[in-house]
Amino acid sequence: MRSAKFLSRRLQATLPVAWLLASAAAVAQGGPFEQWLDVPMPPGFRVENTELEGPVFADRDGRTLYEWPLHVQRNGYSGESPDTPACYDEVLTVTAGLMSPYPPGIVLPELETRPSCTDLWPPAYADADAKPVGDWSIVERRDGTRQWAYAEQPLYTSVRDAEPGDTLGGSKRPYGGDSPAYRVPIGPPPAVPPGFAVRTTSTGRMLTTDRNDSVYAYEGDAPDASNCRGECERRFRPLLAPALARSFGEWTILARSPGVRQWVYRGEPLYTFALDEHSWSQQGSDEPGWHNVYTQKAPPFPASFTVQATIVGDVLADQRGMTIYVYQCGDDSQDQLSCDHPDDTQIYRLAMCGGGDPKRCLEYWPYVRAADHETGGSRTWSVIGIDPATGHKAKPEQADAIRVWAFRDRPIYTYAGDRQPGDTHGDGTGEWRGQRNGLRGFWLRNDMLEGPR
Repeated sequence: MRSAKFLSRRLQATLPVAWLLASAAAVAQGGPFEQWLDVPMPPGFRVENTELEGPVFADRDGRTLYEWPLHVQRNGYSGESPDTPACYDEVLTVTAGLMSPYPPGIVLPELETRPSCTDLWPPAYADADAKPVGDWSIVERRDGTRQWAYAEQPLYTSVRDAEPGDTLGGSKRPYGGDSPAYRVPIGPPPAVPPGFAVRTTSTGRMLTTDRNDSVYAYEGDAPDASNCRGECERRFRPLLAPALARSFGEWTILARSPGVRQWVYRGEPLYTFALDEHSWSQQGSDEPGWHNVYTQKAPPFPASFTVQATIVGDVLADQRGMTIYVYQCGDDSQDQLSCDHPDDTQIYRLAMCGGGDPKRCLEYWPYVRAADHETGGSRTWSVIGIDPATGHKAKPEQADAIRVWAFRDRPIYTYAGDRQPGDTHGDGTGEWRGQRNGLRGFWLRNDMLEGPR
């Protein structure tokens, strides 16, 4: 299967240097955001900057476009094969049995209000006279309508996205085999030279090599000079540019010595760290004067929050230092509908956090409350009203509503089992280590993980 992410990586790995030089004028300017390579798009489509996912493709109304990649489950596959839409207006009523030991055929909850796949994921329909462009193609749905696809994957918008630049329907962050088949926003290739990649993390869009090695910069360097020499150079390996490479966009090149040229991004010479133990290790940033490099940083978290060091990394915490957790949920229907948003059914969350009792959930997994004077400072972090008896969003002027912090429009929590700052006893609570229906710590950095969080 070819996915948009795969094609982007392949494009970055194979673009000739001469093409990059010739295309410098085609690098789209993203201001404080990540820059991207201009690629052909059908009329009416555009690129939107987003706070967490970098540049994404959007329809004529600015709604982010998502794919639903095929994903291996314990008992088969979910998602969509290339050129094969699988999201329709039928309301599914039973589980698919993709996550053993649960069998297929179990009746799903709240059928009277259960949405269909297209209720949540409207297809990106193509007009009757639309024509394929570049990696954009058109597939036929079983009712005869035409739907846009990118890199052969059918495209959808999300009803969770309220305005251009929202990506509340899904994320580019990697997910494990026990997770549902999530929807993923798509976008143009980042403007990076061959050998580099950009990955979405909880702290921003991080620059890496195409082998997932962390990339670092040194505060003692200058745009035209590297001061990492000798023993430093043996520990921090300069990322070298080929002889034919040329500067473009935000990328320049410095001469370390005759014939040895090093990549520079936004005025910072770039390196990897020899002692990083595996992909996604960020141990080089522990060295004095060194830091990871981002194409864009994630929006700052609320001012009252703190960062706590744990035995496995840094975690986001509330003002008391108690670890913050995010809830993850996807049902076991063939549609793999999410159940992590307060507009979704709360059956799964209430069963997991309190045996179906909302009061026990409030006791064991209390919401992170927002003070009366606090308001969200970005589209990523917001303050929402929650009905404590149901877990749904509160009605306007509801007397017993509570003001809680939300990440990506989803409430965040602390855990009653954490007794002191740095405790993360709630991490991985729920089904399949919290990936299917459970809670996971809001990790800002965790070198024990296989991928960014």
